[in-house]
Amino acid sequence: MRGVRVAWALARHELRLMTSLWLWVARRRHGVGGGTAFGYARGQAALMYGFAFVCVVETVAMSVLLGDWPTVHAVVLFLDVYTVVFVVALHAASVVRPHVLDAGVLRVRRAVHVDLRIPVGRIASVRRELRMTHEPADGELDLAVGSQTTVTVELTEPVTHVTFLGRRHDVRVVRFHADDSDGLVRALAATPSPRGRCR
Repeated sequence: MRGVRVAWALARHELRLMTSLWLWVARRRHGVGGGTAFGYARGQAALMYGFAFVCVVETVAMSVLLGDWPTVHAVVLFLDVYTVVFVVALHAASVVRPHVLDAGVLRVRRAVHVDLRIPVGRIASVRRELRMTHEPADGELDLAVGSQTTVTVELTEPVTHVTFLGRRHDVRVVRFHADDSDGLVRALAATPSPRGRCR
């Protein structure tokens, strides 16, 4: 049964990645609606494009080296091309799935892996805080981009985070990256009943 759940999670992940790639090409975003979007992909763009370039170079090199073995060449070429598409789709997912503040809910996301909805009424404080190291701790969720987070949100009561494989964890502190972290903090402070939130 666990194997079926893992297989379904992986299939769903691949489908969402390819959908994100299509949205990126079409210059559309997912789940923004009438809300205010706050991107976070800029902090990883150079790394992802660099990784994709390395994959392309490897694809060309392997294609030359395996020219005398057509079957092996075809298999490796397929895997290499898929790896390039996968890397680009990961970045695309981060671009088209930004954080969103809308209708009293802060939606914190990271590509297709995390989609956490935080009711604004549960936010005790929010602050711009640059952190480069993150130690795992109970009740805390760190969503680093480029090994850093720039916004820290503390909650009055926990919200439930569902992991990639469906495990559920209650979190009271959420740290994440936003390209415009100051703007996000100001937007949260301007929402109804912002007492004590902005620090």
